Amino acid sequence: MKILKYCRTLEVDFCFPNEFELNETEIMRNIVKNSVQTGLDTLIKCWPKVLNGSRVGLLVHPASVNTKMEHSVDVMLKYKSLKIKALFGPQHGIRGETQDNMIEWKGFRDRKTGIPVYSLYSERRKPNSSMLRDIDVMVIDLQDVGARYYTFIWTMQLCMQACAEAGKSIVILDRPNPIGGKMTEGPVLDMIYSSFVGMSPLPVRHGMTIGEIGNYLRNEFYPSLDFHVIPMKGWNRKQWFDDTHLPWVLPSPNMPTLETATVYPGICLLEGTNLSEGRGTTRPFEIFGAPFVKPDLLAQELNGLDLPGVLFRPIYFQPAFQKHAGKLCGGAQIHIKNRDRFKPFKTGVAVLSVIHRLYPEKFRWKKPPYEYEQKKMPIDILAGTDRLRKDIESGKSVDAMEKWWNDQRLVFNRSIRKKYLHPQATAANSE
Repeated sequence: MKILKYCRTLEVDFCFPNEFELNETEIMRNIVKNSVQTGLDTLIKCWPKVLNGSRVGLLVHPASVNTKMEHSVDVMLKYKSLKIKALFGPQHGIRGETQDNMIEWKGFRDRKTGIPVYSLYSERRKPNSSMLRDIDVMVIDLQDVGARYYTFIWTMQLCMQACAEAGKSIVILDRPNPIGGKMTEGPVLDMIYSSFVGMSPLPVRHGMTIGEIGNYLRNEFYPSLDFHVIPMKGWNRKQWFDDTHLPWVLPSPNMPTLETATVYPGICLLEGTNLSEGRGTTRPFEIFGAPFVKPDLLAQELNGLDLPGVLFRPIYFQPAFQKHAGKLCGGAQIHIKNRDRFKPFKTGVAVLSVIHRLYPEKFRWKKPPYEYEQKKMPIDILAGTDRLRKDIESGKSVDAMEKWWNDQRLVFNRSIRKKYLHPQATAANSE
Protein backbone atom coordinates (compact mmCIF):
# COMPACT_ATOMS: atom_id res chain seq x y z
CA MET A 1 0.00 0.00 0.00
CA LYS A 2 2.92 2.37 0.67
CA ILE A 3 4.25 1.75 -2.84
CA LEU A 4 0.81 2.40 -4.36
CA LYS A 5 0.63 5.71 -2.49
CA TYR A 6 4.11 6.54 -3.80
CA CYS A 7 2.99 5.83 -7.35
CA ARG A 8 0.05 8.18 -6.99
CA THR A 9 2.34 10.87 -5.54
CA LEU A 10 4.53 10.61 -8.63
CA GLU A 11 1.41 10.58 -10.82
CA VAL A 12 2.68 7.44 -12.54
CA ASP A 13 -0.05 6.01 -14.76
CA PHE A 14 -0.13 2.24 -15.12
CA CYS A 15 -2.74 0.10 -16.83
CA PHE A 16 -3.36 -3.04 -14.82
CA PRO A 17 -6.69 -4.67 -13.92
CA ASN A 18 -6.31 -4.79 -10.19
CA GLU A 19 -3.67 -2.81 -8.35
CA PHE A 20 -3.61 -5.30 -5.50
CA GLU A 21 -2.50 -8.10 -7.85
CA LEU A 22 0.93 -6.52 -8.26
CA ASN A 23 3.52 -6.95 -5.57
CA GLU A 24 5.90 -4.18 -4.55
CA THR A 25 8.75 -5.47 -6.72
CA GLU A 26 6.59 -5.44 -9.84
CA ILE A 27 5.29 -1.95 -9.09
CA MET A 28 8.77 -0.55 -8.54
CA ARG A 29 9.90 -2.20 -11.79
CA ASN A 30 7.10 -0.35 -13.57
CA ILE A 31 8.15 2.95 -11.97
CA VAL A 32 11.73 2.49 -13.20
CA LYS A 33 10.48 1.46 -16.64
CA ASN A 34 8.35 4.59 -16.95
CA SER A 35 11.05 6.97 -15.67
CA VAL A 36 13.74 8.74 -17.63
CA GLN A 37 17.42 8.29 -16.89
CA THR A 38 19.76 11.15 -17.78
CA GLY A 39 23.26 10.82 -19.16
CA LEU A 40 24.56 11.09 -15.59
CA ASP A 41 22.43 8.07 -14.65
CA THR A 42 23.69 6.01 -17.62
CA LEU A 43 27.28 7.23 -17.32
CA ILE A 44 28.82 4.10 -15.82
CA LYS A 45 27.39 1.88 -18.57
CA CYS A 46 28.03 4.24 -21.48
CA TRP A 47 31.36 5.88 -20.68
CA PRO A 48 33.68 5.63 -23.74
CA LYS A 49 36.26 2.95 -22.98
CA VAL A 50 38.93 4.85 -24.89
CA LEU A 51 38.68 7.56 -22.23
CA ASN A 52 39.20 5.26 -19.23
CA GLY A 53 41.93 6.62 -16.99
CA SER A 54 41.44 10.16 -18.26
CA ARG A 55 41.99 13.31 -16.27
CA VAL A 56 38.62 15.06 -16.22
CA GLY A 57 37.38 18.63 -16.08
CA LEU A 58 33.71 18.83 -15.16
CA LEU A 59 31.39 21.67 -16.26
CA VAL A 60 28.39 21.68 -13.91
CA HIS A 61 25.76 23.77 -12.16
CA PRO A 62 23.14 23.17 -9.41
CA ALA A 63 20.85 21.01 -11.60
CA SER A 64 23.65 18.55 -12.41
CA VAL A 65 22.11 15.78 -10.32
CA ASN A 66 21.05 12.18 -10.91
CA THR A 67 17.72 10.57 -10.05
CA LYS A 68 18.94 10.09 -6.46
CA MET A 69 19.69 13.85 -6.20
CA GLU A 70 23.44 13.18 -6.07
CA HIS A 71 25.46 15.95 -7.73
CA SER A 72 27.60 14.93 -10.70
CA VAL A 73 30.79 15.98 -8.89
CA ASP A 74 30.03 13.49 -6.12
CA VAL A 75 28.94 10.81 -8.60
CA MET A 76 32.07 11.07 -10.74
CA LEU A 77 34.41 11.12 -7.75
CA LYS A 78 33.24 7.54 -7.08
CA TYR A 79 34.65 6.29 -10.39
CA LYS A 80 38.19 5.10 -9.75
CA SER A 81 38.95 4.97 -13.49
CA LEU A 82 38.58 8.77 -13.73
CA LYS A 83 40.55 11.55 -12.07
CA ILE A 84 38.63 14.80 -11.49
CA LYS A 85 41.26 17.52 -11.84
CA ALA A 86 39.17 20.69 -12.37
CA LEU A 87 35.63 22.02 -12.09
CA PHE A 88 34.13 24.64 -14.39
CA GLY A 89 31.02 26.74 -13.78
CA PRO A 90 28.76 28.67 -16.19
CA GLN A 91 26.62 31.73 -15.44
CA HIS A 92 25.38 31.66 -11.81
CA GLY A 93 28.20 29.31 -10.70
CA ILE A 94 28.57 25.60 -10.01
CA ARG A 95 26.15 25.74 -7.09
CA GLY A 96 24.03 28.78 -7.97
CA GLU A 97 26.17 31.24 -6.05
CA THR A 98 25.13 34.36 -8.00
CA GLN A 99 21.43 35.27 -7.80
CA ASP A 100 20.96 37.88 -10.47
CA ASN A 101 21.69 37.72 -14.19
CA MET A 102 24.81 39.30 -15.70
CA ILE A 103 26.69 39.05 -12.38
CA GLU A 104 30.22 37.76 -12.89
CA TRP A 105 31.91 35.46 -10.42
CA LYS A 106 35.52 34.49 -9.76
CA GLY A 107 37.12 31.08 -9.55
CA PHE A 108 38.01 29.45 -6.24
CA ARG A 109 39.01 26.14 -4.69
CA ASP A 110 36.05 23.93 -3.82
CA ARG A 111 35.91 23.52 -0.04
CA LYS A 112 34.31 20.09 -0.21
CA THR A 113 36.74 18.45 -2.64
CA GLY A 114 39.75 20.76 -2.78
CA ILE A 115 39.47 20.80 -6.57
CA PRO A 116 40.08 24.13 -8.38
CA VAL A 117 36.94 25.78 -9.79
CA TYR A 118 37.22 27.95 -12.90
CA SER A 119 34.64 30.60 -13.73
CA LEU A 120 33.37 30.71 -17.31
CA TYR A 121 31.22 33.75 -16.60
CA SER A 122 33.73 36.48 -15.89
CA GLU A 123 36.27 38.35 -17.97
CA ARG A 124 36.72 34.98 -19.68
CA ARG A 125 33.89 32.79 -20.96
CA LYS A 126 36.07 30.45 -22.98
CA PRO A 127 38.55 28.22 -21.12
CA ASN A 128 42.19 29.13 -21.75
CA SER A 129 45.13 26.76 -22.09
CA SER A 130 46.08 26.97 -18.41
CA MET A 131 42.57 25.90 -17.36
CA LEU A 132 42.77 22.88 -19.70
CA ARG A 133 46.41 21.99 -18.99
CA ASP A 134 45.74 19.27 -16.41
CA ILE A 135 42.78 17.57 -18.11
CA ASP A 136 42.33 15.18 -21.04
CA VAL A 137 38.56 15.43 -21.35
CA MET A 138 35.89 17.94 -20.40
CA VAL A 139 32.62 16.42 -19.22
CA ILE A 140 29.59 18.70 -19.57
CA ASP A 141 26.50 18.09 -17.45
CA LEU A 142 24.16 21.08 -17.76
CA GLN A 143 20.36 21.24 -17.68
CA ASP A 144 19.20 23.48 -20.52
CA VAL A 145 15.66 24.93 -20.65
CA GLY A 146 14.99 24.85 -24.39
CA ALA A 147 15.53 28.51 -25.37
CA ARG A 148 18.34 29.97 -27.46
CA TYR A 149 18.94 32.85 -25.02
CA TYR A 150 19.82 30.54 -22.12
CA THR A 151 23.59 30.90 -21.94
CA PHE A 152 24.58 27.38 -20.88
CA ILE A 153 24.58 26.00 -24.44
CA TRP A 154 26.93 28.79 -25.50
CA THR A 155 29.28 28.07 -22.61
CA MET A 156 29.23 24.51 -23.96
CA GLN A 157 30.10 25.76 -27.46
CA LEU A 158 33.02 27.83 -26.17
CA CYS A 159 34.31 24.76 -24.30
CA MET A 160 33.99 22.71 -27.49
CA GLN A 161 35.92 25.37 -29.37
CA ALA A 162 38.68 25.49 -26.75
CA CYS A 163 38.96 21.69 -26.55
CA ALA A 164 39.13 21.38 -30.34
CA GLU A 165 42.00 23.86 -30.37
CA ALA A 166 43.82 22.16 -27.47
CA GLY A 167 43.32 18.56 -28.63
CA LYS A 168 41.12 17.66 -25.66
CA SER A 169 37.99 15.46 -25.73
CA ILE A 170 34.42 16.46 -24.92
CA VAL A 171 31.78 14.24 -23.29
CA ILE A 172 28.23 15.59 -22.92
CA LEU A 173 25.84 13.96 -20.47
CA ASP A 174 22.47 14.35 -22.17
CA ARG A 175 19.40 15.67 -20.40
CA PRO A 176 15.76 16.24 -21.42
CA ASN A 177 14.55 19.41 -23.03
CA PRO A 178 12.13 20.37 -20.24
CA ILE A 179 9.59 22.00 -22.58
CA GLY A 180 9.55 19.05 -24.97
CA GLY A 181 11.40 18.12 -28.12
CA LYS A 182 8.69 18.57 -30.74
CA MET A 183 7.82 22.25 -30.92
CA THR A 184 10.10 24.95 -32.33
CA GLU A 185 9.33 28.64 -32.58
CA GLY A 186 10.83 32.02 -33.36
CA PRO A 187 13.47 33.45 -35.70
CA VAL A 188 16.68 31.61 -36.56
CA LEU A 189 19.73 33.56 -35.43
CA ASP A 190 21.27 35.79 -38.09
CA MET A 191 25.02 35.53 -37.46
CA ILE A 192 25.34 39.31 -37.75
CA TYR A 193 23.66 39.30 -34.32
CA SER A 194 25.75 36.52 -32.80
CA SER A 195 26.43 37.06 -29.09
CA PHE A 196 26.59 35.20 -25.78
CA VAL A 197 22.78 34.83 -25.90
CA GLY A 198 23.05 33.19 -29.33
CA MET A 199 26.33 32.18 -30.94
CA SER A 200 25.15 29.85 -33.73
CA PRO A 201 21.97 29.51 -35.81
CA LEU A 202 19.03 28.08 -33.84
CA PRO A 203 15.37 29.07 -33.53
CA VAL A 204 14.52 30.69 -30.20
CA ARG A 205 12.60 27.61 -29.03
CA HIS A 206 14.86 24.96 -30.51
CA GLY A 207 13.22 21.70 -29.42
CA MET A 208 16.57 19.92 -28.98
CA THR A 209 18.43 18.34 -26.07
CA ILE A 210 21.83 19.62 -25.02
CA GLY A 211 23.37 16.48 -26.51
CA GLU A 212 21.64 17.07 -29.84
CA ILE A 213 22.80 20.70 -29.89
CA GLY A 214 26.32 19.50 -29.09
CA ASN A 215 26.17 17.08 -32.02
CA TYR A 216 24.96 19.87 -34.30
CA LEU A 217 27.73 22.25 -33.20
CA ARG A 218 30.44 19.62 -33.48
CA ASN A 219 29.49 18.41 -36.96
CA GLU A 220 28.81 21.86 -38.40
CA PHE A 221 31.66 23.82 -36.79
CA TYR A 222 34.24 21.59 -35.02
CA PRO A 223 34.58 18.37 -37.06
CA SER A 224 38.05 17.61 -35.68
CA LEU A 225 36.84 17.56 -32.06
CA ASP A 226 36.90 14.19 -30.28
CA PHE A 227 33.29 14.25 -29.17
CA HIS A 228 30.98 11.87 -27.29
CA VAL A 229 27.41 12.03 -25.96
CA ILE A 230 26.28 9.83 -23.07
CA PRO A 231 22.63 9.19 -23.99
CA MET A 232 19.51 9.31 -21.90
CA LYS A 233 17.30 6.30 -21.46
CA GLY A 234 13.51 6.44 -21.77
CA TRP A 235 13.00 10.00 -23.02
CA ASN A 236 10.91 10.80 -26.08
CA ARG A 237 10.22 14.10 -27.79
CA LYS A 238 6.62 14.35 -26.63
CA GLN A 239 7.63 14.43 -22.97
CA TRP A 240 7.70 17.57 -20.87
CA PHE A 241 9.88 17.58 -17.77
CA ASP A 242 7.04 16.60 -15.44
CA ASP A 243 6.44 13.51 -17.60
CA THR A 244 9.96 12.22 -16.85
CA HIS A 245 9.60 11.74 -13.05
CA LEU A 246 13.00 13.42 -12.69
CA PRO A 247 13.52 15.92 -9.86
CA TRP A 248 13.32 19.58 -10.88
CA VAL A 249 16.32 21.47 -9.55
CA LEU A 250 16.67 25.16 -10.37
CA PRO A 251 19.20 25.33 -13.23
CA SER A 252 19.50 29.06 -12.45
CA PRO A 253 18.09 31.16 -9.60
CA ASN A 254 15.32 32.74 -11.70
CA MET A 255 14.16 29.46 -13.22
CA PRO A 256 12.28 28.03 -10.21
CA THR A 257 9.68 25.87 -11.99
CA LEU A 258 8.76 24.16 -15.23
CA GLU A 259 6.11 26.86 -15.71
CA THR A 260 8.90 29.45 -15.71
CA ALA A 261 10.76 27.52 -18.41
CA THR A 262 7.54 27.26 -20.45
CA VAL A 263 7.06 31.03 -20.73
CA TYR A 264 10.77 31.92 -20.84
CA PRO A 265 11.27 31.66 -24.66
CA GLY A 266 8.93 34.65 -25.05
CA ILE A 267 9.05 36.79 -21.93
CA CYS A 268 12.85 36.83 -21.84
CA LEU A 269 12.53 39.31 -24.73
CA LEU A 270 11.50 41.87 -22.11
CA GLU A 271 15.11 41.92 -20.92
CA GLY A 272 15.72 44.06 -23.99
CA THR A 273 13.30 46.76 -22.75
CA ASN A 274 12.50 48.94 -19.74
CA LEU A 275 9.75 46.48 -18.75
CA SER A 276 10.18 44.20 -15.75
CA GLU A 277 10.25 40.55 -16.76
CA GLY A 278 9.35 39.62 -13.20
CA ARG A 279 12.84 39.25 -11.76
CA GLY A 280 12.68 40.12 -8.10
CA THR A 281 9.26 38.47 -7.70
CA THR A 282 8.28 34.92 -6.80
CA ARG A 283 7.10 34.27 -10.40
CA PRO A 284 9.87 35.50 -12.72
CA PHE A 285 8.90 35.59 -16.42
CA GLU A 286 5.29 34.70 -15.59
CA ILE A 287 4.76 38.23 -14.22
CA PHE A 288 5.67 41.33 -16.21
CA GLY A 289 4.93 45.06 -16.32
CA ALA A 290 6.17 48.53 -15.38
CA PRO A 291 5.10 51.47 -13.19
CA PHE A 292 3.40 53.16 -16.16
CA VAL A 293 1.27 50.13 -17.19
CA LYS A 294 -2.47 49.96 -16.41
CA PRO A 295 -3.14 46.29 -15.63
CA ASP A 296 -6.79 46.03 -16.69
CA LEU A 297 -6.19 47.71 -20.02
CA LEU A 298 -3.12 45.55 -20.73
CA ALA A 299 -4.88 42.28 -19.89
CA GLN A 300 -7.91 43.29 -21.95
CA GLU A 301 -5.77 44.07 -24.99
CA LEU A 302 -3.72 40.88 -24.71
CA ASN A 303 -6.72 38.61 -24.13
CA GLY A 304 -8.38 40.27 -27.14
CA LEU A 305 -5.65 38.81 -29.38
CA ASP A 306 -6.95 35.31 -28.58
CA LEU A 307 -3.44 33.86 -28.37
CA PRO A 308 -3.42 30.06 -28.23
CA GLY A 309 -3.38 28.30 -24.86
CA VAL A 310 -3.04 31.35 -22.62
CA LEU A 311 -4.96 33.92 -20.55
CA PHE A 312 -3.67 37.10 -18.93
CA ARG A 313 -4.68 38.27 -15.45
CA PRO A 314 -4.22 41.94 -14.47
CA ILE A 315 -1.96 42.40 -11.44
CA TYR A 316 0.13 44.83 -9.45
CA PHE A 317 3.55 43.77 -8.16
CA GLN A 318 6.66 45.25 -6.57
CA PRO A 319 10.03 43.72 -7.57
CA ALA A 320 12.46 43.23 -4.70
CA PHE A 321 15.45 43.67 -7.03
CA GLN A 322 16.40 44.31 -10.66
CA LYS A 323 14.25 46.66 -12.83
CA HIS A 324 11.89 48.95 -10.90
CA ALA A 325 13.01 47.49 -7.56
CA GLY A 326 10.77 48.72 -4.76
CA LYS A 327 8.34 50.42 -7.13
CA LEU A 328 4.71 49.47 -7.67
CA CYS A 329 4.29 48.07 -11.17
CA GLY A 330 1.15 47.40 -13.14
CA GLY A 331 1.13 44.42 -15.45
CA ALA A 332 -0.19 40.94 -16.02
CA GLN A 333 0.43 37.35 -15.12
CA ILE A 334 0.50 34.64 -17.77
CA HIS A 335 -1.77 31.69 -17.05
CA ILE A 336 -1.18 28.79 -19.42
CA LYS A 337 -4.37 26.91 -20.18
CA ASN A 338 -2.97 24.46 -22.73
CA ARG A 339 0.80 24.13 -22.89
CA ASP A 340 0.73 22.06 -26.09
CA ARG A 341 -1.01 24.92 -27.92
CA PHE A 342 0.79 27.74 -26.13
CA LYS A 343 3.30 29.66 -28.25
CA PRO A 344 5.72 31.38 -25.87
CA PHE A 345 7.64 33.41 -28.45
CA LYS A 346 4.51 34.72 -30.16
CA THR A 347 3.13 35.57 -26.72
CA GLY A 348 6.26 37.52 -25.78
CA VAL A 349 6.15 39.44 -29.06
CA ALA A 350 2.46 40.21 -28.45
CA VAL A 351 3.32 41.66 -25.03
CA LEU A 352 5.97 43.92 -26.55
CA SER A 353 3.74 44.95 -29.43
CA VAL A 354 0.76 45.85 -27.23
CA ILE A 355 2.77 47.80 -24.64
CA HIS A 356 4.71 49.59 -27.39
CA ARG A 357 1.37 50.66 -28.93
CA LEU A 358 -0.33 51.61 -25.63
CA TYR A 359 2.60 53.54 -24.13
CA PRO A 360 4.73 54.92 -26.99
CA GLU A 361 6.05 57.79 -24.85
CA LYS A 362 7.17 55.61 -21.95
CA PHE A 363 8.16 52.28 -23.48
CA ARG A 364 11.89 52.06 -24.24
CA TRP A 365 14.25 49.56 -25.82
CA LYS A 366 17.19 48.87 -23.51
CA LYS A 367 20.53 50.24 -24.70
CA PRO A 368 23.77 48.23 -24.67
CA PRO A 369 25.83 46.92 -23.02
CA TYR A 370 24.05 43.64 -22.48
CA GLU A 371 25.57 40.15 -22.01
CA TYR A 372 29.03 41.32 -23.16
CA GLU A 373 27.68 42.98 -26.31
CA GLN A 374 28.72 46.64 -26.37
CA LYS A 375 27.15 47.94 -29.59
CA LYS A 376 24.14 45.98 -30.79
CA MET A 377 20.70 46.55 -29.26
CA PRO A 378 19.83 43.94 -26.59
CA ILE A 379 16.46 43.21 -28.22
CA ASP A 380 18.22 42.51 -31.53
CA ILE A 381 20.69 39.99 -30.11
CA LEU A 382 17.86 38.31 -28.17
CA ALA A 383 15.69 38.03 -31.28
CA GLY A 384 18.72 37.21 -33.43
CA THR A 385 17.69 39.91 -35.89
CA ASP A 386 16.73 43.58 -36.00
CA ARG A 387 13.64 42.75 -38.06
CA LEU A 388 11.50 42.03 -35.01
CA ARG A 389 12.22 45.39 -33.40
CA LYS A 390 11.57 47.26 -36.64
CA ASP A 391 8.29 45.39 -37.24
CA ILE A 392 7.07 46.25 -33.73
CA GLU A 393 8.04 49.90 -34.23
CA SER A 394 6.16 50.01 -37.56
CA GLY A 395 3.00 48.52 -36.01
CA LYS A 396 2.93 45.23 -37.90
CA SER A 397 0.52 42.63 -36.57
CA VAL A 398 1.82 39.68 -34.54
CA ASP A 399 0.35 37.26 -37.10
CA ALA A 400 2.25 38.98 -39.92
CA MET A 401 5.51 38.77 -37.97
CA GLU A 402 4.91 35.12 -37.14
CA LYS A 403 4.81 34.29 -40.84
CA TRP A 404 8.40 35.32 -41.53
CA TRP A 405 9.91 33.67 -38.48
CA ASN A 406 7.92 30.50 -39.25
CA ASP A 407 9.47 30.43 -42.72
CA GLN A 408 12.94 30.71 -41.18
CA ARG A 409 12.51 28.01 -38.58
CA LEU A 410 10.97 25.52 -41.02
CA VAL A 411 13.93 25.86 -43.38
CA PHE A 412 16.33 25.32 -40.45
CA ASN A 413 14.35 22.36 -39.12
CA ARG A 414 14.29 20.58 -42.47
CA SER A 415 17.83 21.33 -43.59
CA ILE A 416 19.77 21.19 -40.29
CA ARG A 417 17.86 20.22 -37.16
CA LYS A 418 16.42 16.92 -38.35
CA LYS A 419 19.94 15.53 -38.95
CA TYR A 420 20.79 15.77 -35.27
CA LEU A 421 17.67 14.51 -33.49
CA HIS A 422 18.19 11.22 -31.63
CA PRO A 423 16.25 8.53 -33.56
CA GLN A 424 15.40 6.73 -30.31
CA ALA A 425 13.70 9.83 -28.90
CA THR A 426 11.81 10.79 -32.05
CA ALA A 427 8.29 9.43 -31.72
CA ALA A 428 6.94 11.55 -34.56
CA ASN A 429 8.02 14.21 -37.02
CA SER A 430 8.27 17.61 -35.40
CA GLU A 431 8.09 21.14 -36.69
